[in-house]
Amino acid sequence: MGRIVRLLLTRERSSGMVEFDPERFEDKYIHYFPQLQRAYKNAFNTMNNEFDSTLIHAIDQQVLNESEPMYDTESESFYVDLPDDPYDRLTAVVIDEAKFDSVLEQYQTEIRSELRRVFGLQ
Repeated sequence: MGRIVRLLLTRERSSGMVEFDPERFEDKYIHYFPQLQRAYKNAFNTMNNEFDSTLIHAIDQQVLNESEPMYDTESESFYVDLPDDPYDRLTAVVIDEAKFDSVLEQYQTEIRSELRRVFGLQ
């Protein structure tokens, strides 16, 4: 193995960057679990810094815990498949539904952004 190839592999391992394969993403929890955890954690931290932490914790634990990160090969983009009636799942805080929808949409945008960043697709 050449010196440059070894150097690139070492840098890839140290940065945690993995090559994204849409077909492997179908079995994401087998192939990409650490990357998914990192993306969700980064999104959580960003949202927690911008919004009320009680609300963000509630969304994280009562809505996003049942969500599914997905990849659409046609549009080559990530999306978050939410459980049915996400607002009705929220019991830890009282919030207007329109405000909840807005914060949840921003949270999903942040997750998609972090997934693209973690997988080097930006």
